[in-house]
Amino acid sequence: MRSETLDSGLESRVKFYTVNPEIEKPLTIGRLARHAGVGIDTIRFYERRGLLPEPARTPSGYRLYPRQMTARMRFIRRAKALGFTLDEIGSLLELQDVGGQKSMVKDLTRRKLSQIDSKIKDLSRIRKVLSELERECSGSGDVSGCPIIAALALEET
Repeated sequence: MRSETLDSGLESRVKFYTVNPEIEKPLTIGRLARHAGVGIDTIRFYERRGLLPEPARTPSGYRLYPRQMTARMRFIRRAKALGFTLDEIGSLLELQDVGGQKSMVKDLTRRKLSQIDSKIKDLSRIRKVLSELERECSGSGDVSGCPIIAALALEET
């Protein structure tokens, strides 16, 4: 919003405000997608999952989103990039929407960190096994006798 003063003299205090129509104008699904850096189908999917509230619609059925949905979409993108599942993101958004407790956000984050630590441990074990197999393989000749193929073909006991 921009404020301007009508000056009818040195003592004038009359002000009027103009609203930038672009700031208040709702976004179509395409514009929201562009502003948030996602595809239109992603927005529809998030609506179906309950991460985005049902938008208002024009008489012809076009979705109209308030501009603050861009921030919500960015929140979802950042949370996904940090490894949160859509269910976990839904919980975080709900806590944000209703003014939940920080302790609940912290607990959810601790559980995520524990899952990440477990995955790192599994990936380290996998890496160690693959590295040993890779060292044992000469990398030349026919695949018969290849220690990597042999290890993968072992029957479980």
